[in-house]
Amino acid sequence: MLQAVAKVETKVDISTVHLTPPRRKHSKNSPPCEMREIFYAISMVDFTQIDGLNISSVTTILSEVGIDSTRFPSAKDFTSWLGLCPNRRITGGRVKSSRTRPVVNRAATAFRQAAMGLTHANCALGGYYRRMKVRLGGPEAITATAHKLARIFYCLWSKGGSYADHGADYYEIKYRNRIITNMRKKAKQLGLTIEFKPLAA
Repeated sequence: MLQAVAKVETKVDISTVHLTPPRRKHSKNSPPCEMREIFYAISMVDFTQIDGLNISSVTTILSEVGIDSTRFPSAKDFTSWLGLCPNRRITGGRVKSSRTRPVVNRAATAFRQAAMGLTHANCALGGYYRRMKVRLGGPEAITATAHKLARIFYCLWSKGGSYADHGADYYEIKYRNRIITNMRKKAKQLGLTIEFKPLAA
């Protein structure tokens, strides 16, 4: 595997790539650590910096999807191909089902396993998984978090750059601010204003 990937055309000289130490402990059953440098030289992205993803999962995902992201025009197309998008069935204007369609895909399995590994993680994606678990239950939370992981992966895969964790409360704060914004919009439509004050301790 290492020799086969090393033959792929790289964007930089592999010998010049010096990545920061992996954020997760390397398992003896995982692909060689050198795979990080090779994948970076090929894609100019260190996907293992995304919380939940390790060398093994990134190897599985890239072996399924390849290096060229242009086959998927958008993140929506990518997550739909993975079977991680809700397959909404609407009858009479009402959503009857939002279950994802069944897909046999090693990349999708890797994203789901990565999501499961975030159960107790003190990071933004870990906080997102726990909030989704409270709202939706375990299986749906895994799918929702795998979908979030896949979108982050696609963004880096298609545009390059690096991943930065924003903290365990990041998605909770975004969700709270979105609710407040929607409440203010609704009040404005009714000709009202809303003033928010913190609850007394």
